[in-house]
Amino acid sequence: MEELLSVINLQKNFDELEVLKDVSFSVKSREAVTIIGASGSGKSTLLRSINLLERPSGGQILFHGQNIMENSFDVNSYRQKVAMVFQNFNLFNHLNVLQNCLIGQTKVKKIGKDEALDKALYYLEKVGMRQFKDAYPQTLSGGQKQRVAIARALAMEPEIVLFDEPTSALDPEMVQEVLDIMQKLAKEGLTMIVVTHEMQFARDVSDKVIFMDKGIIAEEGSAEDIFAHPKNPRTIQFLSRYRQSFV
Repeated sequence: MEELLSVINLQKNFDELEVLKDVSFSVKSREAVTIIGASGSGKSTLLRSINLLERPSGGQILFHGQNIMENSFDVNSYRQKVAMVFQNFNLFNHLNVLQNCLIGQTKVKKIGKDEALDKALYYLEKVGMRQFKDAYPQTLSGGQKQRVAIARALAMEPEIVLFDEPTSALDPEMVQEVLDIMQKLAKEGLTMIVVTHEMQFARDVSDKVIFMDKGIIAEEGSAEDIFAHPKNPRTIQFLSRYRQSFV
């Protein structure tokens, strides 16, 4: 599988606070990578750095071998290929569901209206939200909003989708409907990097699991490596509270 993304010696400081310290990993085409760890370990900052919502303080991020942190790099084009799904949905409340899925295609990618409409409806169908195409975000549940946000990201037909704790703002009964969609997408071969606290999902879906602790990658491996045979004492301690819930 082709290596799409390489993070090399990445650092991120907020003034004196060092949030990411020498982080390195890679993502291959069709790979599902999950990033786990305690709150404050740097997971979301890493994801936001990959999408350049946060500007890294040092290191490199290579996309198809090109350093995205170079001044000449086309960030807008990159964000069309590396889409992001946020924990708080970030839908446009003044647009209905269909319009939310059209605007990026027509305004950013300059896709014709008919083609954009076909794609929007296709991806809304994929996440089970086509029947809500005329609804406005404020009328939807949290789970429905997040499914629309996923459809909006997919409609851009990106090469990688970044999910930043996509279920953390949801009521417990709505979490599974979003995880089910994401699991289906992973099985279909969508390349994804997911920051999550959902350990069962991480274990079931991941090709690679990254455990972060205090701004570093403390351990990295397959789901089997991390969940069944963790080696780092911090990984073992972190996962101990979840182990009895695994089936």
